[in-house]
Amino acid sequence: MKTVMLSAVLSSEDSGYVALCPELDIASQGDSVEEAVTNLKEAVEGFFEIASSEEVQQRLKKPILFTHFEATCA
Repeated sequence: MKTVMLSAVLSSEDSGYVALCPELDIASQGDSVEEAVTNLKEAVEGFFEIASSEEVQQRLKKPILFTHFEATCA
């Protein structure tokens, strides 16, 4: 079985965490970081199970680049 390395971007919400896979634009959530990532993995694997190879290639955005920047705020 083929595997692919993807990214997870996490943000804290009022009652847990939201996890986003930017390469596929798929998100999930959980009460903890670990649960959010586990749920995101399940959502992505579910997508791979039902999506056609054309849809996967259309949605798969590569490369994803992450950086930080500083901004001045009032």
